[in-house]
Amino acid sequence: MLTKLEPLIIQETKDTPRVILDPQKGHFEISKLSLPEDAIEFYRPVLNWLKKYMESPNPETVFDFNIEYFNTASSKQLIQILLLLEELNKKSKVKVRWHYKDIDEDMKEIGEEYASIINVDFELVEEH
Repeated sequence: MLTKLEPLIIQETKDTPRVILDPQKGHFEISKLSLPEDAIEFYRPVLNWLKKYMESPNPETVFDFNIEYFNTASSKQLIQILLLLEELNKKSKVKVRWHYKDIDEDMKEIGEEYASIINVDFELVEEH
């Protein structure tokens, strides 16, 4: 019997992002600041959840990254998430939306770099 995967919701703090992974609502998002003391520990439940989700994903998965700023340790974990999404793309139609403020060239360039290293539908979303 297939069990429904419970949503993973992590509220943001001053150093950690808001994470919403809700397959029932089709809402997948990481937003705000990502400066956790221990990025590996913070992102472990996110990566584990995504691995479980990959066993029985929605037909389509749209994942929004709406991060204002992140540190190097978080970058490595975000790449791990993107690589899982690339793997998921073999089972489910995956679209990544990378949101950035129109004045934030660095975040735009990071999005372009990530888009070039993973093979999924990747949209850069400029916000004012």
